Amino acid sequence: MCGIFGIVVERDRPLGGILTEAGRRLSYRGYDSVGCAVLDEAGGIDLRKDVGKVDAVAARLGFDEMTGSRGIVQLRWATFGAPSRLNAQPHLDSEGSMVGAHNGNVVNNVELRRQFEAEGMEVRSTNDGESCVHAVERYVRRGLALPEAIRHAYADLDGDYAFVVGRVGEARLYALKKGSGLVVGLGDGFTCLSSDLPSILPLTRRIVRVRDGEIVILSHDAVEILSVADGGPIERAPEEDSTSMEAAQKGGFPHYMLKEIHEQPKAAQDLVHLLAVSPHVAPMVEAMWNARQLYLVGCGTSYHACLLGSVYLGRLARRAAIPVLAPQFIAQYGPALGPADVGIFVSQSGETKDVLNAVEVARGHGMRILGLVNVLGSTLTRESERYLPLACGYEISVPATKTFINQALAFLALALRTGRHPADLLEQAPRLLQETLDAVEPQVLAIEPALAGHDDLYVLGYGLTYPIALEGALKLKEVTYAHCEGMLSTEFKHGPLSAVTQNYPVLFVAGPDDVPLLVSGINETTCRGGRAITVAEEDPRLEVNADDLILLPRAGALLNPLLATLPLQLLAYHHGVARGHDPDFPRNLSKTLTVD
Repeated sequence: MCGIFGIVVERDRPLGGILTEAGRRLSYRGYDSVGCAVLDEAGGIDLRKDVGKVDAVAARLGFDEMTGSRGIVQLRWATFGAPSRLNAQPHLDSEGSMVGAHNGNVVNNVELRRQFEAEGMEVRSTNDGESCVHAVERYVRRGLALPEAIRHAYADLDGDYAFVVGRVGEARLYALKKGSGLVVGLGDGFTCLSSDLPSILPLTRRIVRVRDGEIVILSHDAVEILSVADGGPIERAPEEDSTSMEAAQKGGFPHYMLKEIHEQPKAAQDLVHLLAVSPHVAPMVEAMWNARQLYLVGCGTSYHACLLGSVYLGRLARRAAIPVLAPQFIAQYGPALGPADVGIFVSQSGETKDVLNAVEVARGHGMRILGLVNVLGSTLTRESERYLPLACGYEISVPATKTFINQALAFLALALRTGRHPADLLEQAPRLLQETLDAVEPQVLAIEPALAGHDDLYVLGYGLTYPIALEGALKLKEVTYAHCEGMLSTEFKHGPLSAVTQNYPVLFVAGPDDVPLLVSGINETTCRGGRAITVAEEDPRLEVNADDLILLPRAGALLNPLLATLPLQLLAYHHGVARGHDPDFPRNLSKTLTVD
């Protein structure tokens, strides 16, 4: 989840300190490398960048010494190209006369790099930020002025991104927005832009919000906005922003967890775009298809995604896949592993110690190692023969939300490809996730008080929704500190039904194909005085049997589990807040578990 900041002043002056501080204020977004570029009035470009944290890189490379009239700082979260000095941003064009950086993903990066090399450009990295610069360079070489070159580049760059570029000899910065955030600030004798408000607010409160399909041109004393569609000017008056710094970092949400829940449609869209062009998908599918035994290995939330992935693979590819918790994988399957077996190891951080222990055992038996991981450059990416990045950006809140959705979506994509089904279904996911968020939050807020006073809860599911029941229960445990057990709905009558008393709430997650089974479980609860709260698509059988319904958009059996996850996340969040807990930092828990 990269961050960019650019500034234009009237005359050459020290800019390194301003850029470093802007980088610090964007660091909450998460990153693996940082870079600064400054353009001066004499036509020079000073570019310094490396892997590491802002303060360490700034001190090592002397950011404070950088002087010019225009400057760019970029914090990179690796998606295209491993973390390295070469892949760090900003990037130069072939001649070293332009410099730029981006935030987002350019999903046709590989194809573009080949085109640029064929056209004689010097492509130095594998990073898609460099592709943004060369996409502009392509049209500058054909004689177009920079605004027109950017307009044409827009059509060549697929994905969601915002980028900023500067050129020697021009006292301006140029930026373009397509899907990723971009906001402009107007100050006394300067203008600036950023992917997010926190880096702008300490400098000015006068802002202009840039919209998709718009180019902005920053001079030291003016901002112009042009339409990508026709190049015509767009008038938009600045506004005064009163957002606090903390609120700005959280996107106006009271907690990071809620912000990250609402980022899930965008994260899913980024992943769908990435999967469509990833060169790793086909080799992973081939390895899965030919495996003697296929194991899906993870811990916590990642294990729940593995469990859902195994159901997807069974249904769509008729391929047995064994989901297993990483420590149990060693004890239960370690002695039986061999070179013909394949494991997909799943970790948000790529540093989960239990997962890496399982990888070490698997490698010792010659097993093929595939990965699903959010952090490029992590140990798991280095240990994997092939891996898919989850494209979630940084997840600050300890409870995993968008990483689970994208893990599940990645498994669905792999199952569709392994079963030789069209992947059109994936394109619907971002829209349906957004529709779900819009529809269910008021319903969740209305139902949340029903959980008050209960320190033991159950979430029940069946088939594709069983993993969702486990994940929903985990979220409730993490955030509310109430004990909550996720369970197969048909197992509830084998003992736990004894917990049901008058008004005791039981949550049911009903997939559209499993309603008859869930109706039986619902009635086993309600006939004993319990309160059945059901998450499902609209269905008359549920309406007459359940006490409360949280209604999901119609999406079909395969996407329904993803949508059903959202109200459970929201219920955990709102109930945790109601109980007086900080959902971002639950007691006793860590985001990345690097110990046994």
